[in-house]
Amino acid sequence: MDKELRDQITLFRFGLISPLVSRKGMSRGEQEDHIRVITAKTWEIPGSARSSIARSTVLRWLFLYQRSGERLESLSPQPRKDLGASRALGAELEAAFIALRRENLGVSLPVLVKFARTRGIVTADRTPSKDSLYRLFKRNGLDKDTRLPEDRRRFETELVNDMWQSDCMHGPRVIHENKLRKAYLFAVIDDHSRLITYARFYLSENLDCYRDCLIHAMETRGLPRRLYVDNGSAFRSNALKYACARLGVALLHSRPYIPEGRGKIERFFLTARTQLIPTLPESLTIDKLNELLVAWIDGEYHKRIHSTTGQSPMERYLAHLSLLRSAPKDLRDYFRTTVRRKVDKDRTVTLLGKLYEAPAGLIGQTVTLLYHEHEAGRIEIFKDEVSVGFLGILDTGVNSRVRRTGKQRLDLLPDSIPQIPSPGIRGGSLFGNGGKP
Repeated sequence: MDKELRDQITLFRFGLISPLVSRKGMSRGEQEDHIRVITAKTWEIPGSARSSIARSTVLRWLFLYQRSGERLESLSPQPRKDLGASRALGAELEAAFIALRRENLGVSLPVLVKFARTRGIVTADRTPSKDSLYRLFKRNGLDKDTRLPEDRRRFETELVNDMWQSDCMHGPRVIHENKLRKAYLFAVIDDHSRLITYARFYLSENLDCYRDCLIHAMETRGLPRRLYVDNGSAFRSNALKYACARLGVALLHSRPYIPEGRGKIERFFLTARTQLIPTLPESLTIDKLNELLVAWIDGEYHKRIHSTTGQSPMERYLAHLSLLRSAPKDLRDYFRTTVRRKVDKDRTVTLLGKLYEAPAGLIGQTVTLLYHEHEAGRIEIFKDEVSVGFLGILDTGVNSRVRRTGKQRLDLLPDSIPQIPSPGIRGGSLFGNGGKP
């Protein structure tokens, strides 16, 4: 605050309380009347956007003036004793945020606050405002990333299916079962040609939806050599890692909060937002939405000349068909859910809330089970990466007719056991007197 503004504030305060100090011997009632007049008025206060003054403020100014021996300087605004420190943040919390900021210079404030909650620096209900943090970082020279920029260069693979990029975009709302639901667009793009190997809107962004999208892409366009994806939960699952490893596809994840590496799929999403989404009708179903998506991709996007390649995505992709690696016929089996179970002594395994029977030779051993959740009756068993057959649903009725003649030999008894004729014993004859008591 400069001297001129400080003097204006001092004179304003004195002018306000001067009726209270100019008269000696003023009664308490008269003093209160003057204060009520002051607090009822609207004022233009120098250096402040406020226009009213509270009773406690008038009394404080009056006290300061009288205590100082009626010196005008006592009404001058004083600099903060904690100047340079945040009132919203304590010294310990300030130090923690400064250290956290120095470790993560490139991230935004919302992401930094998320890191602070994860580490237990603050809780969700006691998080400082973004303005407080911004002022803190600015005072300490941490409001800008002063590191040298990373050497990020535009790249392009030499051949089709050398690398696919994949991600998910939040889409429009659709009508599903008489309710409005948000749609999510999963898409896979070929890095070399910019061809969309598959794209589809789903009602969720979970692993099952992405798995369906990727399987369709592979069935239609063959197998990529590398798959470059985001760090979301749908892309981090063990089921996806296991499937890609068995198919010989290298699964790569971009660095968290750095989308530049997935520039081609992000650019496609931007094109979809600006050219497809605005043309959609106000109300539509998920099936209609996907129908319009396919028509736009095949009718416009794939045929349009790309500004970088000088070719349309379809033309550039078809030029290298001889290099494509076709997907196996049992592709969907590579994406089965994988779990590990120990076979109990009675040969049973519990899965999906049901009991299954494993071969007798696996009793007591831990096996890997592969299955589709919609095919509960087809669960394949793997021991040391080798398939040893399928589990059978436990049938206690059949087990009751199994006669064990040795450790490995089992005989199945017939469905109906012959009945031995009864000798026709009468109840009373058991006492030896012809049934008489």
